[in-house]
Amino acid sequence: MLNDIDHIKRQFTARATLEGRIDEAFEAVKAFGFDALIYDYTPVPFDHDGALMIPSLLKLRNISDEMREYWCEREYFRIDPVQQQAIATTTPFFWNYSAEADTVINRFMNDDHAPVVHYLRERDMLCGTTVPIHLPRGDYATVTGVRFGAGRGFERDATRHIADFGLLAHVFHEAAFSVFDEEARSCATVHLTARERECMRYSADGLSAKEIARRIQRSVPTVVMHLNAAAKKLGAKNRVQAVVRAAHYRLLD
Repeated sequence: MLNDIDHIKRQFTARATLEGRIDEAFEAVKAFGFDALIYDYTPVPFDHDGALMIPSLLKLRNISDEMREYWCEREYFRIDPVQQQAIATTTPFFWNYSAEADTVINRFMNDDHAPVVHYLRERDMLCGTTVPIHLPRGDYATVTGVRFGAGRGFERDATRHIADFGLLAHVFHEAAFSVFDEEARSCATVHLTARERECMRYSADGLSAKEIARRIQRSVPTVVMHLNAAAKKLGAKNRVQAVVRAAHYRLLD
């Protein structure tokens, strides 16, 4: 596979949609012995308090959509040991939730991770390989192949294919990212309207509410309303903190 990058790219880009490209990735990871695929993307890895951000995109293949509710709405993503390892490394790694396993996640798991461990063990999603993808702007994705059960010898097989899987994951993400919509590229937990973002951009440039009102041809109270609404959504105490947080979440781009 290492000599077939152009062929891999053509396989993915031959599918016009994101769902189609994910389907192609799933078919490809089956060749490595995986039963399921998880793909997530987060434009900002951490929130302003330093906690893992909930991904703006979470795609599953051969896994119940129920997982999306747990990982995103119940925020299991934040306490997922695989994600905590992936955010700290650029190296693909094998993991195993079997009690007797000795993989990188088993060495730091504690009671805080219990809900995730219980969920995965209950559904027999015991082992897999995760490829962290850290991008130039700080955004972050993971591509994970999952194996149901903890079949003996699978770690050896998965490790043997880890370089090829890592290459495939990076080529796939590039193809997937090119067809992301605006929602996928935006933070999942913070949503500002177009007008709120516009007012925040001008505020970041040092303009007063009066000057912003003149720029966007609206009244000063209307501008103040937009700035206050943005600050509230960002959990900011004042306009300066709101600008800092908006920049952190890339809402000023």
